[in-house]
Amino acid sequence: MMHLFAEAVGIPQGTIHELEVPESDRAHYSKRTIDFEFEYPFGRKELWGLAYRGDFDLSAHTKASTVDLSYLDEETSGRFIPHVIEPSLGVDRTILAILVSAYREDELGGETRTYLALAPKIAPVKAAVFPLLKNKPELVAKAREVYFSLKSQVPSIQYDDNGNIGKRYRRQDEIGTPFCITIDFDTLGPSSSSGQANLKDTVTLRHRDTGSQERLAIPEVSARLREAIL
Repeated sequence: MMHLFAEAVGIPQGTIHELEVPESDRAHYSKRTIDFEFEYPFGRKELWGLAYRGDFDLSAHTKASTVDLSYLDEETSGRFIPHVIEPSLGVDRTILAILVSAYREDELGGETRTYLALAPKIAPVKAAVFPLLKNKPELVAKAREVYFSLKSQVPSIQYDDNGNIGKRYRRQDEIGTPFCITIDFDTLGPSSSSGQANLKDTVTLRHRDTGSQERLAIPEVSARLREAIL
């Protein structure tokens, strides 16, 4: 269970270590306790805990309340007290482990790039929409149209026209945004002086981890994003 959760939030299995807690250090109610430790940059520290509490909880409640809390197994007609497994997760240390696991540095376009390779499902911003140039009203109008259309279908979409396109990419990379969507002159088609007719109503979809780009028809973008993040 704990390893499945780690995988879902992007914490590599190789960075998590299980430590069996000896009986002398366990809580009085625990029949078995495992600490899960993570390799932080400052050393291996406890991340989560998992305690097998047996039937301590319901037995104690039964004794104090005199209410029978046993479970009837209809197949065997036998009764038993359910056992409890107690996972314990600290939010702060989990978020730190996610950020440590996601932090990357590479070289892209001849420059050192810093980015967070967050799993798309947990990235705070799922995608960002840009006009190629913010001083071209026709590009801005189309970009905002695409932005509002996507915003109604996909959660956590940002619109950004601050700075040049390269700075926008870097800014989104640093916060872990998986996809950037750029509206350029080809999106406008022949109505633009430099647009290509066969690329009208298409956009550029950029992938954070590789920096690679692909051309998609606007109606295809929403489905592509939902497939990755939901």
